[in-house]
Amino acid sequence: MSIWEEAYLRKAHYNSRRHFLKKCTSGLGALALGSLMGCGNQSRSGMENAFIPGQGPHFAPKAKSVIFLHMAGGPSHLELFDFKPTLQKLHGKDTPASLMEGKEFAFLKGTPKLLGPQANFAQYGESGAFVSDYLPEFAQMVDEVSFLKAMHTNEFNHAPAQLFMHTGSPRLGKPSMGAWSVYGLGSENKDLPGYVVLTSGGGAISAGKSAWGSGFLPTVYQGVQCRSQGDPVLFLSNPASIDERLRKKSIDAINQINQLEYEEAGDPEILTRISQYELAFRMQTSVPETMNINDEPAHIHQMYGTEPGKASFANNCLLARRLVEKGVRFIQLFDNRWDTHGVGAGNGVGSGMRRSCKAIDQPIAALLKDLKQRGLLEETLVVWGGEFGRTPMMEARTGEGFDGRDHHLEAFTMWMAGAGVKKGMVHGTTDEIGYYGIDGRTHVHDLQATILERLGFDHEKLTYEFQGRNFRLTDVHGKVIREILS
Repeated sequence: MSIWEEAYLRKAHYNSRRHFLKKCTSGLGALALGSLMGCGNQSRSGMENAFIPGQGPHFAPKAKSVIFLHMAGGPSHLELFDFKPTLQKLHGKDTPASLMEGKEFAFLKGTPKLLGPQANFAQYGESGAFVSDYLPEFAQMVDEVSFLKAMHTNEFNHAPAQLFMHTGSPRLGKPSMGAWSVYGLGSENKDLPGYVVLTSGGGAISAGKSAWGSGFLPTVYQGVQCRSQGDPVLFLSNPASIDERLRKKSIDAINQINQLEYEEAGDPEILTRISQYELAFRMQTSVPETMNINDEPAHIHQMYGTEPGKASFANNCLLARRLVEKGVRFIQLFDNRWDTHGVGAGNGVGSGMRRSCKAIDQPIAALLKDLKQRGLLEETLVVWGGEFGRTPMMEARTGEGFDGRDHHLEAFTMWMAGAGVKKGMVHGTTDEIGYYGIDGRTHVHDLQATILERLGFDHEKLTYEFQGRNFRLTDVHGKVIREILS
């Protein structure tokens, strides 16, 4: 007998029913015991829990809704909020070896040159916060926000860093922050999803739809991606030969079959499927009305810079305000234009980033003003930031420069506003070149814990049992950033 024949017979032996029944009976017993003890209990998944509060808040929430403005690609804090005159003086100098040795970067190699700020800074508002001339409209709103200037993360590449920011893990399969929020609080509007996602800037973000997925939570909690151009949701409109009555009859028939399947199989995910069919039918009426910005007055369009019928970040900001008014729990705006490596003309932190800022500056300022004038900012948490920052060193991957910066996980800036967040606050500082956080350092898990706290949750207690253990958004880390909360 050859070694290959022996290996084949051994494999066949271990795959036989005789081996399974003889050697794996203790495993069968463990499975049965786990079932009896409620291991992997999915009792909360089902349509009866899809649109009402689930666990409910642990204490009185400050925020009814969250608007998370994610600048995918990692905007440079050194050109926006973190004024570093020392870095300007060191422009063109070799980077000290201590800043390169033992560090991980996406593309930097050798001894890169330091790159001074490509923007001009000034102080604004009563708080005196520094903002660059890239964001002149937002600069007028600094007294409404709290800056987190020493944020740091664990990941230095886009997809894992975006997943880490929104799901608490750099790997696929974990629920997103919005899914956790709707799982805990439910939705206030039974005709709209509790979690809506809007995208702009062109192309898909690196993490893909997993950034707003439900992971191991029931799929009813995943984000629903809407569009500001064309049908708000793909396949929302009925085909030409199908009217509303016939559509309702077909959904009723499908759900009767699903109900029979559930009674036979007992899979709670089938109830989620029933719930989603029914929501989809109700959305055919509610979503087009909510997503239609044509009825907004002219002065609102002028304030946001919106153009009805076009896909834009400005339109998405106005839609976010309308969704908050309708009781949507969690709204995420992903803008995909912030990966400023400087690999070509117009791609760096100079003219390229200035152009990107022009697309978001007026709409973000307008969103904050609009929420405030309607009394919604008091109960809406607005969060802005990317998945990481950019290096103080120039990236010259093509040999040309083009004032680009590489990914940087050690320090970057985010800000929060509304829902009891202190106004005109700056928390955290970085060193003289913006490389390390030296005071008030905050981590991505801290940010997640703080967002959940504003929604009324103790992040250590908002859990879901999966594969025999309780999981949470912040894993085993995170602390609420109390310094910026009133």
